[in-house]
Amino acid sequence: MPSAHSSKASTPPTSIVFGYMKVPISLYLQSSDPPLAMNTKTDATLPLISLSPLLSPSTSPSTTTLQTAHSLLSALTTSGFLYLTDAPIPPSLLTRVYALSARFFALPTAHKAALAWTTPRANRGYTSLGKEKTSLGLSKEEVDAERVGHGPDQKESFEIGREDEEGYPNRWPPRGDGGEEFRAVMLEFWARCKELHAVVMRGIALGMGLEEGFFERFVRRGDNTLRLLHYPGVGAEAFAGGRVRAGLHSDYGSVTLLFQDERGGLQVERPDGGFLDVAPVEGTVVLNAGDLLTRWSNGLIRSTRHRVVEPPPSLKKGQGGDGRYPPRYSVAYFCNPDFDQVIEALPGTWEGEKGGKKWEPINSGDYLVQRLSATH
Repeated sequence: MPSAHSSKASTPPTSIVFGYMKVPISLYLQSSDPPLAMNTKTDATLPLISLSPLLSPSTSPSTTTLQTAHSLLSALTTSGFLYLTDAPIPPSLLTRVYALSARFFALPTAHKAALAWTTPRANRGYTSLGKEKTSLGLSKEEVDAERVGHGPDQKESFEIGREDEEGYPNRWPPRGDGGEEFRAVMLEFWARCKELHAVVMRGIALGMGLEEGFFERFVRRGDNTLRLLHYPGVGAEAFAGGRVRAGLHSDYGSVTLLFQDERGGLQVERPDGGFLDVAPVEGTVVLNAGDLLTRWSNGLIRSTRHRVVEPPPSLKKGQGGDGRYPPRYSVAYFCNPDFDQVIEALPGTWEGEKGGKKWEPINSGDYLVQRLSATH
């Protein structure tokens, strides 16, 4: 699990990962362009952008703030994935989230099953190992066919939504299973991620030439989902026949904030059809765009397909030298426009020579339910 290396998450990382080797980040801070995290297998890169200039709203953004916003938008329109530094989330809080997540997934199966995920509209609670199949399919029939052909995902998860949503309470573990501490820590982390979501959307607005607060009315309530993920330890045979830990898919909402441990395995699809490892970089948050933001931006922003596969060779022996891969833990915060909002092409993305609106308007909540219904 990640450890707290400082008292504040705003401390920038001291190194960057080339493939799976750490290199001093100072080597990449001599240009006005964002530094890049490179994968040595493909010479492909992902931008690394500091959020610091965007953290304080301003009626008159500085040149540095605007440059950061444009770098953010550029990354989302090209790779669709990037690393963020200087996120206002204390490492000590993230460490507690990982520890409590591991403790939850170590509970007896019956205890977790009592908190089972129920419906796409609620989207809260526990999803057991093999229950979900992340996929590019848009219907349950398409996803089920892929599940038969390639097997289900090798993961279990726990979803936490907005705490005050009427009719859809979160499903917390009981006190005997450490529920009080679990609830308090997860709600604090959820709130911090909601604030980070607002920062990212301010940057996107500025990058697109909109008012800095343009998206505020769309994300005020925070109809977002915090998802704890556990990929159990497995032997190499678990990946035989092209099986993966999580199937190729795109995310559904506006953006996703991903926190990953050091185990590796996340890959994003390149435009040429190959894949790039999103190697863990200490002190960063991985940001990627979702399908709804692609629709919202009329295709300008790229929702990149990704998957979780066999970990890198350096981990092949596992911690005990027994030939097994150790467990992988990650935490995803899926950001959405509030569920009562109608999403249609943003100003400046469709007028005149831009060719008009590519998609019909759609309700944010209805869209998410449609996508979740196919994968469970």
